[in-house]
Formats: sequence, structure tokens, C-alpha cells
Amino acid sequence: MTELMWSTPEALRTLLCEVVSWKSMTLSDGEREFPFKVQSKLQDIPYFHDNHKNIELSEADFGRKFLTALYKHPEAKETIVLISHFDTVNTEEYGDLEALAFEPEMLTKALLDVKDELPEDARLDLESGNYLFGRGTMDMKMGLVLHMSLIEKASHEEWPVNIILLTVPDEEVNSSGMRAAVSKLIDYRTQHHLTYKLFLNSEPIFAQQPGDDKYYLYSGSIGKIMPSALFYGMETHVGEPLSGITANYIASFLTQRMEFNPLFQETVLGEKTPLPVTIQQKDLKMEYSAQTPYRAKALYNVFLMKRNAAEIMSIFEGVANEAADECNKSYQAVCTREGVEPVGDIRVLKYEELMNHAVAKFGNDYVESVKTTVRDHQEWDDREKSFRIVDTLMIQCQELAPAIVLLFAPPYYPAVNTSDDPLVKECVEFVKELGQTEFNLNIEQIHYFNGISDLSYVNYEDTTGGWQVFEANTPVWGDSYSIPFNEMRLLKAPVLNVGPFGKDAHKRTERLHIQSAFVELPQLLENLVKNVLTEKIEA
Repeated sequence: MTELMWSTPEALRTLLCEVVSWKSMTLSDGEREFPFKVQSKLQDIPYFHDNHKNIELSEADFGRKFLTALYKHPEAKETIVLISHFDTVNTEEYGDLEALAFEPEMLTKALLDVKDELPEDARLDLESGNYLFGRGTMDMKMGLVLHMSLIEKASHEEWPVNIILLTVPDEEVNSSGMRAAVSKLIDYRTQHHLTYKLFLNSEPIFAQQPGDDKYYLYSGSIGKIMPSALFYGMETHVGEPLSGITANYIASFLTQRMEFNPLFQETVLGEKTPLPVTIQQKDLKMEYSAQTPYRAKALYNVFLMKRNAAEIMSIFEGVANEAADECNKSYQAVCTREGVEPVGDIRVLKYEELMNHAVAKFGNDYVESVKTTVRDHQEWDDREKSFRIVDTLMIQCQELAPAIVLLFAPPYYPAVNTSDDPLVKECVEFVKELGQTEFNLNIEQIHYFNGISDLSYVNYEDTTGGWQVFEANTPVWGDSYSIPFNEMRLLKAPVLNVGPFGKDAHKRTERLHIQSAFVELPQLLENLVKNVLTEKIEA
């Protein structure tokens, strides 16, 4: 019988180093080429050599593709979907060692020569010999490698279950790969008569706080949304400052109220979302001049558990109205002190209100032409396009100024949680017991994965129509960005994340725990699938 290619720790380590060496930073040529290389590897598995049509490459966007590989047992309907992403963040922070960022073995050795430059915890881990360093080792090419090994073994031993390996681009920016894959999963279900039993991701373990070395598995994934604002003041010469009002002045009142605001924090199942912060703020003045900056923008990061977009917009609008009231009071006091008339009160309006005003004033064709013009600028990302649309409309509707225009900027990750699902409960207990018995690991359950993941786009639940507020207030909705909410609701199966231990994702010291990745996780995942997620297999 044919020998397995990836069944030993040594073989897995070799495969990981090869996969990491395929540079795949988001929106790079390497990201576009990556799935073809995975396809070539999987075609070496005898099952896929004989069933080559079961590996497919499908379009995401910008020339990027996601890969699906289906192992189908002739008598099975129940299906496990293995989800991973293959893009990574960039590598500038590696400095002189950047050329080795995608060469884990060489980088790990090279870091020994500069170990005194590393943070103490990273230096100790390096000296221990227990970690492999490199971009993508932890986040999350090891997860993909584990899935490749799993589907190889399942097809070799003919496990009585169906397995879809799904690996996607762009998780690190907009999750366009996973959003595009939703319809493919629905098509597969019909085409191959599948019943989805579990969506299993293998994102790495993320620390709950600095210095946390605990092992976790996750029965859900935290949500993320970006309520944003365009601030539109009134321009003037710096020599006549009170003839106008700067956007930065207006913005300061909202940003002060958004940063660390507990109104946006949720507590669910004993876990708390991180407090909101400003993820970007700047004025839109492109050059130096004596004109005051009268337009500015801000993006705020808000995490979710139970709330939807409508609830967040409601809270955001309330905070913005408070900020506008305080700004008006402060500005009025300045004008009274200086004996001048104010230029007007700052109002708060949502993007959908601005758009309706613009349509009434100019007609729908004009508004659509603005969106089309912005959409055609491929060099702008979805956040830039969002603000360009709002800015253009406000320039034509200055009778609404001064104003704070509220909107949503992509991406949006809905929260997902299946902690109460009976199968998930069984999986959690099995992994915890096996980890303790086999490896003396004390594995703890976390209800919401705190690293953000593509699990957000399956098992979607929202009976109140909260997504409609997101659609109405996202300027690029339906053009360069969309979320298949209705299709996501059809992918009704529980979610679970079981991944390897690592540290410092997105840092120069990103590293993977060797024992966890190459010894413990392969056994935990294999036994989980064979003993909980399929029929019992005779020895």
C-alpha cells in the first residue's frame, strides 16, 4: 500500500517550511499563485490523482482564487469542512532579516545571532529550541498543513465521512476569499448530496493576555465591525479662524467618546469584548496651504458577540449626538468669548440620510455615477472608496454642513458561537480529555476566538434584519464589497477552532510551538475526526 507523505512530525515540518516559503502576502502575486501550488501538492495524494475533478480553484477577486478539495466516501453524507487561509501580513518589521522571513529553519538559526535584540520572552523561547520562527508559521499555514495531512490520511484509510478542505486568500484584510466561498459550499451541498456536520478551523491559539501560555480551543469566533465618520466643517483662512470650523476640532469630540467606551463592550458567557479604539484618523487635506482642514475621517474598531450592525449603529449614533452637542457648546462658548457669530450647529446624519438627500437634490443617476467613478479607482481600497463617496456627496450638499456623517467601512465579521451545540460539547470534552491523557495538556475552552476568523461567514443567525442597516450605511455595498448574509444563513452547522500553539502573530517574533504543531495537534485532530465526527472505525 502507498506510504503516506505527511504522517510523521518530520514530514509535517518539511511540508510546513515549503508552504511557508511560498510567499503569499495579501494582494501579492504570491497570494495569487499559492493555491495552484497547494493543488499540485494535493494531486500527489492517490485519491485525488484518481479523482482530480474533486480539487477545484474558484474565483475570489483581483485574480485571487480559493481552493476546495473534496474527499467523498461513497456511503457517507455527513461532511466536515476544514477551513484555513493562506495569506499573510507583510514582513517589513524583520529589518535586516526580512529575506529570511519565509525560511523558518534559516530564520530561527539567524535569530540566535541577534537574540539579545529580542524581547525576553521571545529570546527564551528561541533558546529553548522549542519554537520555529517565521511569517505564516503560526498564522496560519500550519493549520493548512494539518488539514492537508488529515485529508490525506482520511482518503488513504477510507474514513466513512466526507471532508472538504477549503483554503482561501485575503483573510487578513477583507476575507473576500471566504465570502466568495460561501456560495461554493452551498453548491457543493446540492451537487454532492452533502450534509454539513461541522465547520472546523485551525487558526492558532491566541493569548488572552500578554504572557499567557495556556492551550485553548474555541467554540465560536468574535465579531468585528467598523463604525466610521466623515467630519465636514467649514473652510477658512488661518488668519480668520472663526470664519470657519475645522474638521479636526469636530472629530476630537467624537474620538474622545469612542476610545475605550464601555457602551460598546459586551460580556457573554463570562468573556468580554475588547474596548473600542480608533483604528485610523486623519484630515483629508492633501497639501500644505493656509486653508484650514475642513474634512476629516475616522474609523473605529468595535468587537461584537451578540450584537448586530443595527444595534451598533444605534449606539454609535447616540454617542455621536452627544459629541456633537458638546462640540456645539464648546464652539458656542468660543464664539461668545470672541464676539462672533457661529457658522452653524454641527448635525449628525447617517450615510443613508445623506444619500437620500443627494438623490432628492440631483437624482439617482448622479449618485450612481459618483459611486461608479470611485469604484473604477482600483488603487483605492474599500475604506478609501467609502470615504471618497461620502466626501464627494457632502461637497455637493454643503447645506448640510457642518456635520458628522456616520457610516460603516469594510470589513464586517459577524460573531458566531455554537458553545451550546451538543456535538460541539462532545468535541470539546473529547479534545480536553485526550489532550490531558496523551500529552498532559490542560486545554481550556474559549467561547469566542479573539483573533477574528473566517468562521464568521458560516452559521449566520440574525432574525431581526440587523444586516440591512449595514447594507444601507456602507457606501461601497454591492459594488466592491458585499456579504452573502442570506446564503450564510443556509450553512447551518456548528463551528469549532482547534489549532496549534504559537505566539506573536503579525510580529517579527511570530513563532510556532514545535511539539504542539507536529506531534500533539495531528493526533488530536485525527482522533477527533475518527472518534467523534465519523462512525467508529474498526481497528
